[in-house]
Amino acid sequence: MPAARADPYLATGSAAPAPLGIVRSVADWNQKVIDEFRANAGRVGGTFEGRTLLLLHHRGARTGTERVNPVAYQRLSDDSVAVFASKGGAPTNPDWYHNLVANPDVTVELGTETFPATARVAEGAERDEIWERRKGDWPGFAEYEEKTRGIREIPVVVLEKT
Repeated sequence: MPAARADPYLATGSAAPAPLGIVRSVADWNQKVIDEFRANAGRVGGTFEGRTLLLLHHRGARTGTERVNPVAYQRLSDDSVAVFASKGGAPTNPDWYHNLVANPDVTVELGTETFPATARVAEGAERDEIWERRKGDWPGFAEYEEKTRGIREIPVVVLEKT
């Protein structure tokens, strides 16, 4: 029997320990990526091998609880990066996006550097320029755009060092 593949968008729903290779929830999947990121100076393997990832610390919009999410980024300048609320092409924005809109003061782990930043949603020509470059650098984002066409525009968020 082939090994089961982890799907970060599905949980097994069982209280029993997950079989080897199965990720029980998005939180479990995120934690595995976070642990690997921190153990390897910001580099991770698997699906993200060779890709640009950062760890985004943000506060819950309703709870104020600190959360950490691994997120794809694109460098804009020495003092800013863009992140993409793609959620793998899901019809809704990721929770972290709503948190950034409500609480734009964040902390970013990028490689071995950690810094405070302010989040703002890019709009118009700025958003379009960043988004087109993202799709060219990482073609999976063009697939996410197709999945969301007519449902939502994937938000681009600029994180500026403070």
